[in-house]
Amino acid sequence: MRRLAAGLLAVGLAVWLLGCGPGGPQFKNTDLTGAEYGKALRLTDHTGRVRTLDDFKGSAIVVFFGFTQCPDVCPTTLASMKAVKQQLGEDGKRLQVLFVSVDPERDTQELLAQYVTAFDPSFVGLRGDAEATARVAKDFKVFYQKVPGATPATYTVDHSAGSYVFDPAGRLRLYVRHGQSPDAVAHDLKLLLSGR
Repeated sequence: MRRLAAGLLAVGLAVWLLGCGPGGPQFKNTDLTGAEYGKALRLTDHTGRVRTLDDFKGSAIVVFFGFTQCPDVCPTTLASMKAVKQQLGEDGKRLQVLFVSVDPERDTQELLAQYVTAFDPSFVGLRGDAEATARVAKDFKVFYQKVPGATPATYTVDHSAGSYVFDPAGRLRLYVRHGQSPDAVAHDLKLLLSGR
């Protein structure tokens, strides 16, 4: 009888503790709610207009750092974001993908315009000079480094591969690891777009 009582007490305690847990949304990606970085983004878009995160309030914003000559991570991520947008249906109109170049030397405004819109016409490419790029990357805690190639023009760029997600109010909420499924990203974006 004591074992039964102890077992029931343990189950009751577990249920009580679960009930006292955080009542926030259950994200499939890393929850960054309350993070104090990822705030300083002021760069020029692929149409020549200076943009900040505030320009996109009202939408869920996905920020990804990369470069147009990236052989795998960047095109895979942008293709995945296109799939996410499609999965969101009508809510996809409230998704804004921002591609921040970490290769301002080669990623011209014209090249960015061709590259990002090839994945989706609504995607925006952003660039700055070397100093502005370094400043934004530092604020987002993004690593990038030029890696020499066979010739000076054939270098590549090692860079962080995750994406940052902001809710419609402009708050940094999620970190999405490279390779995360479109289903998991769409799940979390639906929560953010519903006001969670």
